[in-house]
Amino acid sequence: MRNSRTRRLVVTFVLVVAAVFGARALSGSGQANPAVGPPDLALLRSRLSLVSRVHPQTGVTIAEGTFAVPEDRTTGKGRMIHLAVVVLRAKSATPRPDPLFVFAGGPGSDVTQSQRGYLNAWQQQDRDVVLVSQRGTGGDNRLGCSLAADDTNIQGYMDPLFRDDVFKPCLEELKGKFDLTKYSTFAAADDYNEVRLALGYDRINVTGGSYGTRMALVYMRQHPATVRTAILNGVVPIANKNPLYHAANFDLGIRALFAECAADADCRAAVPNLEAEFKAILARLDAKPAAASVTHPASNAKVAVTLSREAFLEALRVAMYSGARNRQAPMLIHRAYEGEFDPFADVGLASERGLRQRLALGHLLSVTCAEDVDRITEQEIGTIAGPTLAGDGRVRGQRKMCGFWPRSTLPKDYGDPVSVNVPTLLLSGTLDPVTPPRWGEEAASHLPRSVHLVVPGAHGVGGPCLEGIQRRFLEAGTTDRLDVSCAAEIKPAKFQLTAGR
Repeated sequence: MRNSRTRRLVVTFVLVVAAVFGARALSGSGQANPAVGPPDLALLRSRLSLVSRVHPQTGVTIAEGTFAVPEDRTTGKGRMIHLAVVVLRAKSATPRPDPLFVFAGGPGSDVTQSQRGYLNAWQQQDRDVVLVSQRGTGGDNRLGCSLAADDTNIQGYMDPLFRDDVFKPCLEELKGKFDLTKYSTFAAADDYNEVRLALGYDRINVTGGSYGTRMALVYMRQHPATVRTAILNGVVPIANKNPLYHAANFDLGIRALFAECAADADCRAAVPNLEAEFKAILARLDAKPAAASVTHPASNAKVAVTLSREAFLEALRVAMYSGARNRQAPMLIHRAYEGEFDPFADVGLASERGLRQRLALGHLLSVTCAEDVDRITEQEIGTIAGPTLAGDGRVRGQRKMCGFWPRSTLPKDYGDPVSVNVPTLLLSGTLDPVTPPRWGEEAASHLPRSVHLVVPGAHGVGGPCLEGIQRRFLEAGTTDRLDVSCAAEIKPAKFQLTAGR
């Protein structure tokens, strides 16, 4: 029997959900290689190599180095890989014993590259902040595909990402160095647990954004007793099979954008027919790709490019991840409708280039081929992706690459929802084009001690109110009586309606 409780803030943009379901037994279910005995702490500590320094501007002590893990966790034999490790020591003289472990998005982002964002941040005042490159994303084992981010081929950024000419050479390069079947999310979860042990922490708090929430959920399932709290921002539960729902999620995001513009007096006055103009652009691009010019990111020279319907929609989808670019979208659409595609193409180039340079795309395939794409059926492609504005091109393109990419072997229960008794705060943005609120609701429905907040914003929400809520949550270690009242007062950011490029 299911017991549920719901708290709701009755406002236009904010929904608070705390659902209680029957929790699954708190075993390490889903763990690929469950431990058969107590860990060898001396061995784990011997694999950790850290050097400390003091940051001159902030006075923060930073310990940096590597942690060695076997590439093949099943046997523990063979090649060792080295994960980059950064520990930002708490500024407090009496730090909390439970650090914050941060998981990055993607799949494919190296979280250690974000250390400047956490240096002297609020999270680091009372707790150590631990950043460990997930296997395949950094250290000496980054599974990058350089041809995906080639500045000598600017048109390539406007073309579909998942192409044979990018990923077949990438596979040939990587398979000679690494066993690409060993870079799963569940293997990474056990890596993180070993880092925890080597660093001497008992329980930890975990946080992640986008795919980092999937990493956090899998870690919570495999090592529930080690997690004090979890904060998930832009939630990707197991049910969200990447990239099956990308096009449908974008449809939700763009419709929400149209509705918000129509409800905003300034946006409505500047672009009174936004949705009609958007549809007119798509009709034109169906007939003929648009010509545009962009500024080369290195030389600043003008480069001619073309935008197909697929390229236009994908550039818009990725641009809408960013809160700032989301606010620019109505005017960019309007100018494209008037025949000025250059501003849109510049934003699309910056968004796609940033994404492709940041992600280790070989890692993305090593994770998603087994964990997501292999769970997608032909019927789902037809019913979920097919009827959308963007169609099924992305999911079929990624599926084609998975046709030749190596993959890990999934635990039998991998596709089951994560249901653990960990206090969890979930955050969703109303205009998120890739992880809209429905996915936070899905994850929360299986987490009996969760609160889900939906607030104005895009992919990854923040601001003073949410910072305060997260501070209170971390301090208390529970969602019980958590004060989230300020969330009802969060307003959408102003649209950027000037015509400047």
